[in-house]
Amino acid sequence: MSFIVVGINHRTAPVAIREQVVFADAELPSALGELAQLPSVCESLIVSTCNRTEIYCFLENDPARPEPELATPLIDWITQWHGLNSQALQPCLYQHIHSDAVHHAFAVAAGLDSMMVGEAQILGQLKDAYRIAQEHGSTGPYLNRLFQAAFSAAKRVRTDTRIGANAVSVASAAVSMARRVFEDLTERTALLVGAGDTIALAAKHLRANGVQRMIIANRTLQRAQQLAAEFNAYAISLDNLASHLADADIVVSSTASPTPVITFQSVQAALQLRKHRPIFMADIAVPRDIEPEVARLEDVYLFTIDHLQQLVSENRAARQESALQADQLLKEDVQDFTQQLRTLDAVPTIRAIRDEGETIRRQTLEQAQRMLNNGRPATEVLAFLADTLTHRLLHHPSQRLRDAGKQGDAELIRAAQTLFAPSTPSKE
Repeated sequence: MSFIVVGINHRTAPVAIREQVVFADAELPSALGELAQLPSVCESLIVSTCNRTEIYCFLENDPARPEPELATPLIDWITQWHGLNSQALQPCLYQHIHSDAVHHAFAVAAGLDSMMVGEAQILGQLKDAYRIAQEHGSTGPYLNRLFQAAFSAAKRVRTDTRIGANAVSVASAAVSMARRVFEDLTERTALLVGAGDTIALAAKHLRANGVQRMIIANRTLQRAQQLAAEFNAYAISLDNLASHLADADIVVSSTASPTPVITFQSVQAALQLRKHRPIFMADIAVPRDIEPEVARLEDVYLFTIDHLQQLVSENRAARQESALQADQLLKEDVQDFTQQLRTLDAVPTIRAIRDEGETIRRQTLEQAQRMLNNGRPATEVLAFLADTLTHRLLHHPSQRLRDAGKQGDAELIRAAQTLFAPSTPSKE
């Protein structure tokens, strides 16, 4: 039985490739259903965010498939699902098996594998992915244990290290970039496209940096109005987006749209109305919300998720010490988890031994009770009870050890010596 992770992230592929392997929320039920039909897949979970798409599985051992090829069916399935060329995609994919898969899950939950080291948003995304997989019955005892342990490890990292101090998310990085374009944001107008957690976080950072006027555009106007109410902002629907672009000095977009919501023509028209006053634009959606051609416009500063890598590097240096400390904690947690997991292999045997022992105890006790009811002396009944229990409980192990002696099975004899070694009596 094996844990395995197959994925693609910001380190292994640019946004142009990552956006091709995104699983939309509406796709997850059918995708999880198909995964369950793959050979050897017992449990599965899909994580799909702007920076990563990962498939976590628990597999049955397949004697016909060597370990390096365990991921092959998963890789083939990903490429077929998205209609991609496997030779082009495979160099961008990574895989982790056994304890490496456990460590990777813990590191992702703790934010150590994120573009912004220590960012907390991924933990919520991981919990959402776990909830969806549970709701559709694709997890079981092993992935349940893995992700509960990963969530606990992430909590420990944030409690015992400073990895989350001054936490930087993709949204805050976008605002930091905006400050490089406009030194003072207090007189600027921000247009936020989308109404999810990322946009809410961007709104929070913009307000903290002095932005007073914000416009929030969303496909569902009611959700835009709810978020706008939190920041005293103005809500519009996506249908009215183009007509408000000219008002925006700062545009931050993060929707789940499969196609761009901001076109080259709409931005070009907005620049003419603005008399070519510059616009800062941050496209932090995957697939992209802003047509890439917009970057060609002279008065537009367009940044995608991949452009934020420079800021990531700066933050990584500042957090390196905490990250090293956090990784050491995760190694301890992985070791503890692996040891606990091994106990699952022994559980069926322990349960069978206890069940057999309980059956023998009950049968022997019933016999002793009948002897008492028939007037046999209590001392005789107690002796019968002790002798019979001892004989019945040790009969099968004794017989098996005699057979092992005849067959020269030294390994079984040594195991029995370890298992039944007499304990040292305590001194009163």
